[in-house]
Amino acid sequence: MAVKIRLQRHGKKGKPFYHVVVADSRAPRDGKFIERIGSYNPNTNPATIDLNFDKALDWLNKGAQPTDTTRAILSYKGVLYKKHLQGGVKKGAFDEATADAKFEEWLSAKEARIQGKKDGLAQTKEEARKAALAAEAKKKAEMAAAIEAKNTPPAEEAPETEEEVPAVDAAAETADEAPATEEAPADEESKTEE
Repeated sequence: MAVKIRLQRHGKKGKPFYHVVVADSRAPRDGKFIERIGSYNPNTNPATIDLNFDKALDWLNKGAQPTDTTRAILSYKGVLYKKHLQGGVKKGAFDEATADAKFEEWLSAKEARIQGKKDGLAQTKEEARKAALAAEAKKKAEMAAAIEAKNTPPAEEAPETEEEVPAVDAAAETADEAPATEEAPADEESKTEE
């Protein structure tokens, strides 16, 4: 019997949720399984992985083969690295204490990277929220200015414009009359010459 560590799909359409199970390779994807060892939710950012580390390591040591996606999950959680270190201890490359120290160092670095990603996502979300609030405040100020301009009485502006209009008209009339008088004699001279 070939044993696989694989995913069992649950959840509704468009929102998958997976159980990490150990199953016979001949069983259907969502069918009979031997043992459930965790869950995987890709809908969150970063993805939520809940895995029984010891059971997963035990099944790998017994010879269960993970699928590609499950291999990535096990690698992310450090199960494959722990198995690799145990192989080094069996071969005599280093002792158990060194293997545990290497694993703890790797685990702390991994947690720091995950926390950095979470902090970056939270900071980006906060910056987007502040930008949205600033844009909303600017739009509100523009609307208030437009309403204020609309509600100001036009009576104050009307007398000023009426006084300016006659002065401009008088200057325009004198400017229009002068060229017209100059053109008229020129036209008369040209008529008399003919």
